[in-house]
Amino acid sequence: MKEYQEASRDSPSTDFDLIIVGAGISGINTAYYLENYSPGTSYTILEVRSRIGGTWDLFRYPGIRSDSDMMSFGFSWNPWTKEEKLGNGDQILAYMQQSAELYGIDKNIRFNRKVIWADWSTASRSWSLTVSNSQGETQTYHAKFIVLGTGYYDYERPLETTIPGLNNFSGPVIQPQFWPEHLDYSGKDVVVIGSGATAVTLVPSMAERVKSITMLQRSPTWIIAAPKVHTESSFFVKLINRFLPSGAARWFKRLRSIFWGQFFYTYCMIFPDKVRRLLQEATIRQLPANISWNPHFNPRYGVWKQRLCLSPGGDFYAALRSGKANVITDTIENVTSTEIQLASGQTVQPDIIIAATGLKLQFGGGIKLSIDGREIDVAQKYTWKGAMIQDVPNLMFVFGYANASWTLGAEVTGQLLVRLLRLLKRRGAEVAVPRLDNPGAMRRGDVFNLSSTYVQTANSLFPRAGSGYWNHKRNYLFDILDAQFGSVTKGLSIE
Repeated sequence: MKEYQEASRDSPSTDFDLIIVGAGISGINTAYYLENYSPGTSYTILEVRSRIGGTWDLFRYPGIRSDSDMMSFGFSWNPWTKEEKLGNGDQILAYMQQSAELYGIDKNIRFNRKVIWADWSTASRSWSLTVSNSQGETQTYHAKFIVLGTGYYDYERPLETTIPGLNNFSGPVIQPQFWPEHLDYSGKDVVVIGSGATAVTLVPSMAERVKSITMLQRSPTWIIAAPKVHTESSFFVKLINRFLPSGAARWFKRLRSIFWGQFFYTYCMIFPDKVRRLLQEATIRQLPANISWNPHFNPRYGVWKQRLCLSPGGDFYAALRSGKANVITDTIENVTSTEIQLASGQTVQPDIIIAATGLKLQFGGGIKLSIDGREIDVAQKYTWKGAMIQDVPNLMFVFGYANASWTLGAEVTGQLLVRLLRLLKRRGAEVAVPRLDNPGAMRRGDVFNLSSTYVQTANSLFPRAGSGYWNHKRNYLFDILDAQFGSVTKGLSIE
């Protein structure tokens, strides 16, 4: 993977039509749409890290991989071609680098650039961005429009969790977000606290080298064994492979992945009890005799009330059957220098503790936003189509889906962006700002339709969810059609 020098590929200019913040999935996808559907728009990408990748460059823990089918996680304009259904971190980084190079996007990235503050000037109808480099020097950039492709969590600080006595532990306490490069866990007894996607990834990935590894959870989650590779054996796949060119075949396979993902989510919402029974039976078939479904795999919530955890090839269950991995469902009473004491009276003596307890949510990479010097509290504003913010001019943010891949949300926003830019150009206008006539009458909803504890904090951090076009993206198939063919003026003041 390429490393970039501080000033590599910098041009003297700091004035652009549009500035993208972040060179991850969101930023690269936005740049593609600008390159191909808004020719002549000058832009740059400001990236705080020294490499492309965002999340996929930051996370280095064992087994790091996607938790969505790569058919939909990959870009529509550069389809994923590897056989793996869930790509690993190195594969995804290489894929993102190749995608950026394919359209010359990499030449427009400025690395080691952290946006601290963005202020909109009503007089000049433009944004001024205060940007620092890795030496702490600041510079001011200007743009007519900005797009925040910064993800939804804090890259610098982990989620603070209250685990009684954790500071007493004499061994290593690891945050997966900041995995030590040279951590040696061979022959060690490891406890992973948590039951989300990170924990479900770590357990099988570490099981072969450790002496033992235990997933210690307060409550269980839904863990579904997914095929490790994309199957080519179905009649439908054989048919399209035979009669369609490779590009069209990949498009149909991607559409099929998206459709079935949405179908399964909808089915879970309509028939929750039936889905629960089906998943219970599937899980029991994969468990060893010494580990019971209840309480360890019997979540208190319905399927898709929180994100599902995928296990490629059932590797999580295979680790349990090997005898190297175990699951404990209990509450931590205290941590001493050598052991974890549980409410049931049981104790665990780990050499290493991994706190896989979630991410600290953050909007816009922590950038301070203001209009004419007056700071904006985005959590007090409604979102427009899950992409713009009430009363904030010429700014879009990229958000994915709670029940589908992040990339799908990025592509909806990319298409919406270029349509809006073309509209402004046709009308000879410079400003688009969402205006809500009566915010007090709007019924407020949740940012994410999930019950996860840390996700619920999103309502106090992210732009509000309302109804109609004052809502976050919920259904890709509807949203992409709206982005392509729906109105880009309703709810917007074009000036």
